[in-house]
Amino acid sequence: MKIPSTTGGRRILFTALYFSEGAPIGFLWWALPTRLRAAGVSVEQIATLVSLLALPWALKFAWAPLVDIFRGRRWGLRSWILSMQLVMGLSLLPLLWIDLVENFTLLIPLLLVHAVAAATQDASIDALCIASASREERGMLNGWMQAGMLAGRSIFGGATLILMRSLGNEVVVVALVAAIWISAALVFVSEEPAVPVDVRYRRRAGEFWESVRQVARGKRLWLGLVFAGAGGAAYEAVGSVAGPYLIDSGFSLETVGAFFAFPSVACMIAGALIGGRVADKLTRVKAVRLFLLGIVATVLLLSANEFVRQVPADVVKIILLSLLYFGIGTFSSSSYALFMDLTHAGLGATQFSAFMGATNGCESWSAFAVGRLINGFGYPIAFAAMAAVSFLMLLPLHALEPPAEPEASPS
Repeated sequence: MKIPSTTGGRRILFTALYFSEGAPIGFLWWALPTRLRAAGVSVEQIATLVSLLALPWALKFAWAPLVDIFRGRRWGLRSWILSMQLVMGLSLLPLLWIDLVENFTLLIPLLLVHAVAAATQDASIDALCIASASREERGMLNGWMQAGMLAGRSIFGGATLILMRSLGNEVVVVALVAAIWISAALVFVSEEPAVPVDVRYRRRAGEFWESVRQVARGKRLWLGLVFAGAGGAAYEAVGSVAGPYLIDSGFSLETVGAFFAFPSVACMIAGALIGGRVADKLTRVKAVRLFLLGIVATVLLLSANEFVRQVPADVVKIILLSLLYFGIGTFSSSSYALFMDLTHAGLGATQFSAFMGATNGCESWSAFAVGRLINGFGYPIAFAAMAAVSFLMLLPLHALEPPAEPEASPS
């Protein structure tokens, strides 16, 4: 079937694939930290776990060249995606019988295996998107991809907190594995993007590394990596401790679950679709700058709100967090479209994975840093400090306007 060959087919396929990415992210990065905090695990331990799970996503560029080089008629991007989905599901099945709190230390190696497979799947999906989509539709397509990912997060990051007591852990885990594997059917019946006639891997490896050298001589690669590695520090930091933050603010587990299941995700989906459309209309850099300034302002207001002691302050927290998640949606779809424009066509998995690895590295180090800052100075100072980091990243962003034809002129 020629699913990736039509605009509608691409939206369906990549929305479904990102749903399969968002489901485990929602469970492992939203629901699990909240459950662990409610069970008495410290914020510092939780932040450390989240930062470790983000590391494979930050480092995936190291093995992403395998995806670009080892593509042929028998093993292509579809094969990479399907095999990684299999590992992702199998690595989560032990959660059916282990206790998440008593066996906290056992979670790390188990979930790291999952994270490596998930990061590799993500690199393959992004390479497939770059190979299939035109530049003119990348903003909107990224919006739909984010919508699929966020829908998965909503169901397994928020709704599971609400339904866990009635459904039980076993049902949730089985549903999570099914969510990962459900998009495999679409991938299986999709056509494989064309590969060069010459599939001799040694020659392709040589051409690949020559393209890498060309791209590495351009300043946009390095400025893009700097921006990706720190631009989202404000929202990544707040997002990594949002569940514990609300628990410490006196909200119940069910209330936090309801927030993650509905308002936060609805705001991010709306933001992703709006941000993608704006990024296709404006220049990418203008759109990203606008949305980043909104995020910084929102995090600073959230920090200032901690000094308000009246009861309505709790209502303001929910409103500000909702605005923040809307900003996350706009920033994600627009910045990802920018990174796709900066990516050389022959390095679809590798270069874009480097950009995405840097954004995941931002998530990892900011989660680690905000946990320490909260422990030493409290939430207000920690949030304000991370907002300042994002604001400083407006400097490298200024020079990131992509060339007219990035595929032909990577520098």
